[in-house]
Amino acid sequence: MSPLASDGESAARARAIRRVTLVAIAANSALALGQVAVGFFAHAFSLVADAAHTLSDLVTDFMVLAAGRHGADPADLDHPYGHGRIETAASLLLGASLAAVGIGFLWTSGIRLQHMDAQTPLHPAALAMALFTLAAKETLSRFTLAAGRRLRARLLEANAWHARSDAASSLAVAIGIGGSLAGYPFLEPLAAAVVGFLILRMGIRLGWDAVRELIDTGLPSEELARLRQTIAETPGVAGLHELRTRRMAQRVLCDAHVQVDPRITVSEGHYISDSVVAAIRAAHPDVSEALVHIDIEDDTQDDGQAASGGERLPPRAAVIAELAALVGENRGDSENTRNTGVPPFQRLQLHYFDRHIEAEVYFAPDARPADPEALKRRTDAWLAAHPHYRKIVYHILLAP
Repeated sequence: MSPLASDGESAARARAIRRVTLVAIAANSALALGQVAVGFFAHAFSLVADAAHTLSDLVTDFMVLAAGRHGADPADLDHPYGHGRIETAASLLLGASLAAVGIGFLWTSGIRLQHMDAQTPLHPAALAMALFTLAAKETLSRFTLAAGRRLRARLLEANAWHARSDAASSLAVAIGIGGSLAGYPFLEPLAAAVVGFLILRMGIRLGWDAVRELIDTGLPSEELARLRQTIAETPGVAGLHELRTRRMAQRVLCDAHVQVDPRITVSEGHYISDSVVAAIRAAHPDVSEALVHIDIEDDTQDDGQAASGGERLPPRAAVIAELAALVGENRGDSENTRNTGVPPFQRLQLHYFDRHIEAEVYFAPDARPADPEALKRRTDAWLAAHPHYRKIVYHILLAP
């Protein structure tokens, strides 16, 4: 597993998210105070209601501030993959709040349309404040959205859309106040209903994206295809299966089973694994962690460790004992092998694949078989009696 983003980068990202959120908190506080003051002065209670909506943004801003801070905390024993899902959970709450705001607009608009005779004369200052609030909210939304995309922070993007929903409410208020001043009071609830539907739709989309992330939905097929191509083109990779991905806030986690030549050494397999991780790092910067499992065959149908009769293949210690008995009996020193536990060969290399074992036995120069032909005949007969062994090859090491 190879983490791509350092703790320093995560801390810098968290500080940037905090700065953007503090700007939003200051702007929403000033706007809410202005809306309340002008609303009471101009007898525009829609402005007062919009101020309450603005104050609700402060609650979500503080949620973003807390989630952005704790989401950057490094991994620990309880959270080995880090705390990025805190951002996801907060995004889900923000999506739900957007949906609630949209439903509120639809409900209120329906009530207002049924009571058109309850309109109160308004002061023109209410329209000026509504337009100023609209411009300020839209500016804040664009500022936060740009920061969210730059930092790859879905939490900020969700908060930006929340700010835009408030701008939309200010638009509805401005249209309503303007319509009332012009003698068309029905425009306010009608516009609010349209805006409420759009806000509800956006809240559902953001909430659904967060839910998909929380249930470990993988990357889209086109991104998976690019990732698969990157791995398959890495030198030493003979095949690829079980490629899995998931998101955690701005990061992507993936793991893959990479097939290599079954007769290479463990160190070469580890080198190929590191090469795959490096290739992913270079071509896919969103992937923060990659876990590569080296396989010698496609094990999606079978784990490659079961013998042809269904039993599990014997481990190395058992194989050494069996081959030591085979070779030792041919050499006439099987009794010595049993007594000392030292096999009559210097090294043994095993290959487990295709539900069989292939063995390479290496003899020291001074311990070569006295009768190679007799050993070959005995080995052939032994292989016929042990079907889970496919082949045994003998080698004699050269003297230094």
